[in-house]
Amino acid sequence: MSQSSNVTECPKCGENELGIGKHSGYGTMYPRGKMSIGSEIQYLICTGCGFIIHGYVKKPGRFKGTIY
Repeated sequence: MSQSSNVTECPKCGENELGIGKHSGYGTMYPRGKMSIGSEIQYLICTGCGFIIHGYVKKPGRFKGTIY
């Protein structure tokens, strides 16, 4: 996990077994206002209740210079 965190348990149910998931198909984040390829989105997920603890793009550099 490239954007690691110190989360060791689910804040919703307390489960301590967490997994990593990603969008499939067209689940890619694209930079706004740029003609560019996007980045896959990954999530830290509780394996007990399914709560998404956090999500992030794998290649954040592709979003530099985008309009906010």
